[in-house]
Amino acid sequence: MSGHSKWNNIKNKKEKTDAQKAKVFTKIGKEIAMCVREGGGDPNTNGKLRDLIAKAKSNNVPNDNIERAIKKAMGADSVQYEEIIYEGYGPSGVAVIVEAATDSRNRTASDVRHYFDKYGGNLGSTGCVSYMFDDKGVIILLKENNEKVNEDELMEAALEAGAEDFASDEETYEITTEPSDVYAIRDALEAKGYVVESAEEDKIPQTYVTLEDPDDIKNMNLLIEHLEDNDDIQEIYHNWENCD
Repeated sequence: MSGHSKWNNIKNKKEKTDAQKAKVFTKIGKEIAMCVREGGGDPNTNGKLRDLIAKAKSNNVPNDNIERAIKKAMGADSVQYEEIIYEGYGPSGVAVIVEAATDSRNRTASDVRHYFDKYGGNLGSTGCVSYMFDDKGVIILLKENNEKVNEDELMEAALEAGAEDFASDEETYEITTEPSDVYAIRDALEAKGYVVESAEEDKIPQTYVTLEDPDDIKNMNLLIEHLEDNDDIQEIYHNWENCD
């Protein structure tokens, strides 16, 4: 999810319970299944699959699970998933984008609409909030894993590889790219010896909404929680500023 620092999002995912980790495995498995059906099961010829395998490993998905997902997707009786994007508003006009992968469009649409209605939001039409976000690639490097790195040299390496922007804070270096360049730039940095924590496509809000009312904050948290718990939902993006 977007809406606060990318590294905080990653830490939150890594700290999930075993039950929540199982959901992460399921979601990545769906991504792999759709990718394999589209481009084949060989990561040497399917670049997107190679990137998904790296993403799975960064989320501690066991190799056996990854291999099973690929083999299952290559079978004739594999489940057909449809990618759907929902857009709407949470409490007090927070913009929300929900990416789903489902084998039942009606079930997923009903669930998503129910969550928005129950927690003070409303589901909108396609395009109603997506214009408020920029599609970007985001690469994160942890300073603790790159202790001997010279920041200026890292920034120069990233920009030379095609990155758009570079920022750092106490814990991380964050590199922004075009979505299509994120994995190539990651590979270029790793080839130079840098340790990359994550590299993903993301939707970055152009502006953020701050919620002050306790009920709005509670409902926004519940909306996100229920969307995350739904196995059909792959990603959630929003422009809520205070969501730690």
